[in-house]
Amino acid sequence: MIDLRSDTVTKPTPAMIKAMSNAVVGDDVFGEDPTVNKLQEEVAGMFGKEAGLFVPSGVMSNQLAIKSQTQPGDEVIVEAESHIFHYESAGPSILSSVQLHTLPGNNGTISEETLAGAIRPPDYHMPPSRLLCLENTHNRYGGAVYPFEEMKNLCTRARKFGLLTHLDGARIWNAHIATGLSFKEYGELFDTVSVCFSKGLGAPVGSMLLGDRDTISRAHRYRKVFGGGMRQVGIIAAAAAYAVRNNIERMHEDHEKAKIFREILSELVDLDFLPAQLPTNMCIIDIRKKTSKSVDEIIQEFKDHGVLLTPSGQGKVRAVMHLDVSMEEVKTAAGIIRNILKQ
Repeated sequence: MIDLRSDTVTKPTPAMIKAMSNAVVGDDVFGEDPTVNKLQEEVAGMFGKEAGLFVPSGVMSNQLAIKSQTQPGDEVIVEAESHIFHYESAGPSILSSVQLHTLPGNNGTISEETLAGAIRPPDYHMPPSRLLCLENTHNRYGGAVYPFEEMKNLCTRARKFGLLTHLDGARIWNAHIATGLSFKEYGELFDTVSVCFSKGLGAPVGSMLLGDRDTISRAHRYRKVFGGGMRQVGIIAAAAAYAVRNNIERMHEDHEKAKIFREILSELVDLDFLPAQLPTNMCIIDIRKKTSKSVDEIIQEFKDHGVLLTPSGQGKVRAVMHLDVSMEEVKTAAGIIRNILKQ
């Protein structure tokens, strides 16, 4: 079975398992796990941030960013197709008692004019606009990279309105590989940044929230409240550290796989793809012009022929390239999908 459902399906390599086995650990709730502490310092330094907080998941990292930078009744501005809005189980309303204001985007980007029109005036009838959250790369737009200058200008505009800024950078590694921009260049735009070690990098679990010391101190407390306090978690942090030190630069291979995958499917007419430009490590395929079958039916047919994909909105399926799938498997999968859609 060729599994292209996500870049989270990867298994730890022998070298990563060895790093986990050799990890020096302590009680992280007491701040005494040396492997965790070193990883937090290392990744914070990569993004030019004062501190980092290791957490179990990207959802927790995003939710801690919101919780530690808002008050109940505030409004958080997000793009309408964002992960925070679609895939985090109404976390902002449950955990932080804030309201999400969703703005229409173009491939995941928000215009400065759209943002300006969304800022609430100082009127007690309305919730105060407090935090802007952006996503790079963008999941529901097929791994689209947020254009840096547009992101920079939007964050500058947001600060003029008094907003804090957060980057959902679960796949910021892919944006770095695609653009050549440094992590510090991304980090300096935002008050907080969330990164994920299990997406693309191959670690079995783990994410991190980055920011200044005061914000991370608040997030540390809320991590405990959310049930994310962990003990001898250096075993897991060692896998994340190995991934950061060894698996970032190789991600260009996954981008090449996605390019070849798309080229093979492009032999069919009437197929639309996201992102519109060349992909990073994923590809969303709009199948509505090629089949009258439902997304669930066509995904089952792909599975019956040995390829696993996921749904990605109405009439769309998603394929994600990763380190556990070879170029030959990618070509085989694309050929199978092409032949099924030909019918």
